[in-house]
Amino acid sequence: MKVNTAKLLLKEKKDFIAVLTINFPEKRNALTPELLLELHETLDAYSKTDDVRCIVITGSGTRAFSSGYDIGAIPVDRLPDTRQKTPDILLQAFNTIKLFPYPTIAMLNGSAFGAGFNLCACCDIRIAAEDIKLGMTPGKLGVAYHPEGIQQFIEAFGISRTKELFFTANTFQGEALLRKGLVDYLIPEPDLKDFTLSYARKITRNAPLSLKGIKKIIAMFEKNMALNQTNLDTADQLMQTCFQSNDLREGQAAFLEKRAPKFTGK
Repeated sequence: MKVNTAKLLLKEKKDFIAVLTINFPEKRNALTPELLLELHETLDAYSKTDDVRCIVITGSGTRAFSSGYDIGAIPVDRLPDTRQKTPDILLQAFNTIKLFPYPTIAMLNGSAFGAGFNLCACCDIRIAAEDIKLGMTPGKLGVAYHPEGIQQFIEAFGISRTKELFFTANTFQGEALLRKGLVDYLIPEPDLKDFTLSYARKITRNAPLSLKGIKKIIAMFEKNMALNQTNLDTADQLMQTCFQSNDLREGQAAFLEKRAPKFTGK
């Protein structure tokens, strides 16, 4: 495969398969606005042709698929006249993954947390190395996660499992990942890429119109779960309360200082 050595997103394309590698190892493949923009633009371009019939998204190295959205980019200063919100590019990039016309695979070479785990939830299939960990940690940071992301988890894992992920903020690994349906396959790390590409090739051998049609029909069912504007406004108010809280400042400080947070509910 010919590799595009762009700094933040490596691109390999062969036989109707595109492998996109998050390439920010110095920050455990954190999702920066620049990386998310390139991911969105790349998928948007691929979606306009039938040259790519399966997307594989992975991370560089073996430590992390993605540690999530860069924690230092979350605003924590009190801004009484300014509404705090989830970055538009995060929502846009994840929506582009969800709406990509052909199947998408998260190849979990390493652990994924927060928005990194959310990215996996947006993919159709999750294939993981045996030693990875997955966790949804907004509760440890003092954040009320955005409703679009929670909906994506419900679509991927169901309501009951989504509650467990968010309420406990636990880290899951090993056989628990399969038992709880968080991944579809656990593969020895040396075999991960070969297994995933073989799986992707099976997909691309199927009829293109069938693949696109089936994925679009499934999306129609998911669309019926969308929140109305009243629900979205209520969710936004809950998010603002968290964004303006002392607990968010404490959660961010504790994360950066690698200590347990001391929340007060204020």
